[in-house]
Amino acid sequence: MRSRTLRQRVIIRAVGQFGRPHGTAGRVAGWVMAHRGSNRQRNLWVVSLLDVQPADRVLEIGFGPGLAIAELARHVTDGHIYGIDHSEVMVRQASKHNATAIRARRVELLHTSVDRLPRFDEPLDAIVAVNSIGFWPNPPDQLTQLRGLLRPGGRIALASQPRCPGATADTTARASQELHDLLTQAGFIQPRTETLHLSPPVACALATNPGDGQP
Repeated sequence: MRSRTLRQRVIIRAVGQFGRPHGTAGRVAGWVMAHRGSNRQRNLWVVSLLDVQPADRVLEIGFGPGLAIAELARHVTDGHIYGIDHSEVMVRQASKHNATAIRARRVELLHTSVDRLPRFDEPLDAIVAVNSIGFWPNPPDQLTQLRGLLRPGGRIALASQPRCPGATADTTARASQELHDLLTQAGFIQPRTETLHLSPPVACALATNPGDGQP
């Protein structure tokens, strides 16, 4: 019983590092996230679904080591990419990974959380969050606030690859439905879901901010 309790504590601590990396263990978690092949594949896939354009203004929430930020920067050559993350360790790692784009003033990475969103001088064209919504304090409220930052017709992509022990395709299907429902409840329209067949699969829910005159 004692060994099982210790094992549970270790697992909880490790999962916590991936949710909010800090200290030496957080730097290790960031390195793992940056170099795990499935993480890279997942982030590139989500960016491809968002169909960003060269002049877009894009926000990523919970950018981790900056894999999706780097992929966004390849496509957004005349616009601007913002990123927020509540981990100082991840801000430092992602800033190193995207140093060239940051120096060119095409990427701006901020240490803050989704419940303390920064001000933006113009509406955003797209918002993306990959495996971060599970760490948001109040997803329904935060999604409503995020919709207010998007221009009419702006897009959002929420991706989830369940990492709980024993996660299966059924786990992903449930996560997909939850994301779909959250977007609908927050007032987004035209929701759809896509699946990337990794192990476990990745679900990505996409939707649009209503245009002028739409409910």
